[in-house]
Amino acid sequence: MSSDKFTVQAAVDGKLQLSDLRMDPATLAHQAAVAEDGGNPQLAENFLRAAELATMDGEKVMSLYEALRPHRSTADELEALRASLEARGAARCAELVGHATVVYTRRGLLR
Repeated sequence: MSSDKFTVQAAVDGKLQLSDLRMDPATLAHQAAVAEDGGNPQLAENFLRAAELATMDGEKVMSLYEALRPHRSTADELEALRASLEARGAARCAELVGHATVVYTRRGLLR
């Protein structure tokens, strides 16, 4: 669908699919570069993690968010999630899950 077809009316008429609205990883990587150049490395890192997530289906992303909620996962479950993210090339997201595991352990937030 061409960009001139992205209208409110097209959405109301059901002519847009969820895939039409998904962010492209390259666009997110470009936004990361702009954020980095603008002196905002944390925002840049967030965009780069989002670029990794943009390659996953919505259910996988939602299960990741659910697993990272306090008291929802064990350390072993988070380690398995970290390893699966690493295996699919989502190194930044895997690193975030690894950090979360350490913090959740320290703060008593594991299941």
